[in-house]
Formats: sequence, structure tokens, C-alpha cells
Amino acid sequence: MQNSGWPSVFDGHNDMLLRLAEHDSDDAIRRFFEGRGAGHLDWPRMHQGRFGGGLFAVFIPPTDDRSSIVRQPDGYDKSLSPAMDVAEATSRTMTMVSRLYRLEAASEGRFRVCRSVADIRQAQADSAVAAVLHFEGAEAIDTDLEALDVFHAAGLRSLGLVWSRPNAFGRGVPFRFPSGPDIGDGLTEAGFALVRACNRRHIAIDLSHLNEKGFWDVARTSDAPLIASHSNAHAICPHARNLTDDQLRAIARSGGIVGLNFATYFLRPDGGLSAETSVDVMLDHLDHMIAIMGVDHVGLGSDFDGVYAMPIPIRDVASLPALQQAMHDRGYDAATIAAICRDNWLSVLEVTWGE
Repeated sequence: MQNSGWPSVFDGHNDMLLRLAEHDSDDAIRRFFEGRGAGHLDWPRMHQGRFGGGLFAVFIPPTDDRSSIVRQPDGYDKSLSPAMDVAEATSRTMTMVSRLYRLEAASEGRFRVCRSVADIRQAQADSAVAAVLHFEGAEAIDTDLEALDVFHAAGLRSLGLVWSRPNAFGRGVPFRFPSGPDIGDGLTEAGFALVRACNRRHIAIDLSHLNEKGFWDVARTSDAPLIASHSNAHAICPHARNLTDDQLRAIARSGGIVGLNFATYFLRPDGGLSAETSVDVMLDHLDHMIAIMGVDHVGLGSDFDGVYAMPIPIRDVASLPALQQAMHDRGYDAATIAAICRDNWLSVLEVTWGE
């Protein structure tokens, strides 16, 4: 029998703002609250899946993506996208940040932009969705870091230094399977400065998409917990986007967290894209990360609205109870399920944000 008392979920990553930005603002927001939106997320399905909130990403896809997927005998390689112009990135970022605040304004209290864990807990107590502004790539931030102050004042509390393309601060990893993450140079001098500036402002630094040299540069420089919002275990799925056991151990030593990514191509041992994938592979990654890091350092980072295929039976945000049921069936107790689904994220963010 399915448990009706599953804990609410705080999720480390979604790309809903990009989907909303692709449509007329008023119509997209109306559809979001009415439950007539496309994609994986809208308010009725969030309520059904006990989605209490998460990091809402500003992600800017490439407009001139000259890269292509090259099939290989044992996998594939999608090269890095070209760097993006700061002015273009800033314009597109402003559109998505605007969507976030228009959602809040139209929500009648059901959707709230949060700047602290206290805000998140209050929103969840009021059955509202708690949204934290996150940037998936720092292209909209100038190397003088003046924009960082503006975006922080606007609610930015989590920042991924790169997406899977180079920028002024570092270099991402390509979508390559099989491959390790040790691809390319580490942080630039501007990247080191950005890490220190985020530490001073208590902005979480997200290591998902960053290459391995950049990862270790951040680990040596940052005084905050290390966070990978939507990454998996390289030992199970040897994709360039996934984390080695040494990286997982470093995250745990820092008091940080890794959010399980729901994409099949970051989950399956063969790197496959098929949705004909059992939810068991998600639990295999959780088991491995718990064994390496300890249960306190593992969370969820779904990548909803940024995922091509998810394991059956995860269709959208309303399906989150199916994952919790699978955890229960695997033998996870109630405290472990609550820790992975919500509590670990809140604990790490509380430390990171200096509360």
C-alpha cells in the first residue's frame, strides 16, 4: 500500500523558468496555476507530488549550437557549446528572473521567492512552493562582479559557475559517454574571484557541469559546503557529467550535498537515453552515494523540464511519491527518506547562507 504521509520534497534543480520564458508571460503563468502547462511542473502537479520547493534555475541554452552528437562504438560525444556573449546572456537572464517574480505576484501566496531557509520553512508550513533563484552558468555576470551584487539583491542565492560550455570563469564538461570529468583547464583568475565573492555574500556555489580541475579549484578555495545540485555517481554511469568517488568524498568532507539527477543518460550504466528504464537505477545511485558520502550528504536534483527521459514511473513532479515508495521498498526508513527528499538540502543551505 502506498504511504500517504510522504515528506514534502525540496529539489535541487529544475528548468521551469526557461520553459515559461519561451511563451507569452501572462498566458504561461495562467497555465501554470491552472495545470494546463506543458513540461514536468505546474502548481496542481506540484501540490499532488508534495513538491515543497527547490532551486529554480536560470538556464540559457545556446542560440548558435554548432556542436553535434557523434556516435561512437561504445557511446557518444556532444562537444562543448560555444561561449555566450555577456550582453545576450544578461538580456535572457532578466526575462527568466522576471517570470519568477511574476509567478510570485500572481500566486496569491501559493508560490514564494525565498532568500533564507527560514523563508523556505515558512512557505512550506503555509503549503506554498518555496522558490530559490539559481543561475545555471554565470554568463550574465561580468568579471568585475558588479552584476553579482545586483542579482544577489534580486534574490540570487545559488550559482553554478558554468554550464557545459566555457565562460570567463571556467570550463564545463561536454556531454560525453563514456568519459571521466577531467576535461580541460580549471578556473580562471576571474573564476577564483567569483568563488571568493560568493563566499562573502553567502551564495551557494554549484559544481554540476564544472570539469574536474575546476571542481578541485573550488574545493581548495571555497569556505562553504561543496554542492552539486544535479549530478550522479560516475562509478555507476561513467558519464563526464557525473562525479567520481573522490569528488563525492570531498563533498561529504565539506558538509555539502549531491542532488540525484533523474535523466536516464546520467543514470544508466550504458548511458542510454531510453525511458524504458527502471526506477531501481535511481536507487542504485542513491545507495552508492550513501555508501561513499553518508546519508546526510545526498538529496534530489531532478532536472525537471531539462530532462529528455526519466525512468519509469517518473513522468513529472506528480510522480515524486512513486520514487519515495521505491525508496521505502528498497528498505529506506522514514528518517532516511525525509533526509534525502528535503532535510539535507535545508541543512546545507542553512550553513551556506550563514543562518
